[in-house]
Amino acid sequence: MKRKLNMSVKTLIALALGVGAGLLLQDHKEAAAAYIGPFGTLFLNCIKMIVVPMVFSSIIVGICGIGDAKRVGRIGGKTVLYFLCTTAFAATLGLLVANLFQIGKGFQIASDIGEVTIPENPGIINTLLNIIPSNPIQALANGDMLQIIAFAIILGGGIVMIGEKGRPVYRAFDALAEAMYAITGVIMKFTPIAVFALITPIVAENGPAVLLPLLGVILAVYGTCLVHAVLVYSSSVKLFSGISPREFFRKSMEAIVFAFTSASSSATLPYSMKAAEDLDVPSEVSSFVLPLGSTINMDGTAIYQGICAIFIANVFGLDLDLGQQITIVLTCTFASIGAAGIPGSAMVMLTMVLQSVGLPLAGIGLVTGIDRITDMAPTATNITGDIACAVVVSASERRREAKAGSPEE
Repeated sequence: MKRKLNMSVKTLIALALGVGAGLLLQDHKEAAAAYIGPFGTLFLNCIKMIVVPMVFSSIIVGICGIGDAKRVGRIGGKTVLYFLCTTAFAATLGLLVANLFQIGKGFQIASDIGEVTIPENPGIINTLLNIIPSNPIQALANGDMLQIIAFAIILGGGIVMIGEKGRPVYRAFDALAEAMYAITGVIMKFTPIAVFALITPIVAENGPAVLLPLLGVILAVYGTCLVHAVLVYSSSVKLFSGISPREFFRKSMEAIVFAFTSASSSATLPYSMKAAEDLDVPSEVSSFVLPLGSTINMDGTAIYQGICAIFIANVFGLDLDLGQQITIVLTCTFASIGAAGIPGSAMVMLTMVLQSVGLPLAGIGLVTGIDRITDMAPTATNITGDIACAVVVSASERRREAKAGSPEE
């Protein structure tokens, strides 16, 4: 019986073959760019094609997933606030580590994709003001991610507010989101071919030196995810519930290991539910927080985005100022609401992050080959955050009920 290679193995093989082909074609780099490169460009175009509709519909579905605002408003507010705060911290931590260790510095490459210019920084105040689109249709057409995300959140909230009348609209966006996930799944099947096509011209043009920083990216992502899990999740669980970090990680370990191997938050949901039950989280809390978290909590992914953005900027010899790095944090934070809990979503989010600050999308070719590897630790971080949030929200609700004189039985 033949064993099929999984996607991560295929991608690594494609990366190795691409490196080999690039080295062999160093004397024929024009041919590599002309006949192999277009397949990578086609893949990037497919990714860009589904980004706007997928993010827009996913965010609306995620917001509507909160349900009746009157019934779950308090728990939903705590959950979303926890996720947004930890994701913003994660993105900031990723940028801090990448800047501190100068990931990719010294391995600059010359890009032949055209003149790369980073838009002039409009300032922090204008950046915040521009989040709300004056014309949402124009924002959708232009692919302005921050404005699209903001409009989707507002529209999702409006659908929740009108209750049953909004159900048909919700179902329509839910169907659109599922269709986008299905298309994404088809596109991702061509990842090995895309990796080969993207990396071969880069190696042919620049030689093997450009690949050396990839080990730094992997180590930075894994190390930062570990620090974030220990620093943020352990402290919040201990502070709100009194559960020791050792007990928390011990009872969550099965879910963490499965998430690491599957690289899928959605597939890990049953394990997360069991871990929450072992940590005495009521089912009415875990059944709401964990499914929502598998959609909107992307702490590990935010770490990956921050590190990759600095890495790509350094490799291309570009500098990101403070305002642009704040834009990355905001994009990672709000885009996390629309990231599907499936393998490969990090690549879609990375496209959004790079577009938000004008970095060349060709840089994705440098990290696509290790995307599945770097997606494993972030996914484990994401579901650990889901479980931690369930514990924190549950403990908060218990305290509130105790103060009100109606403790849980």
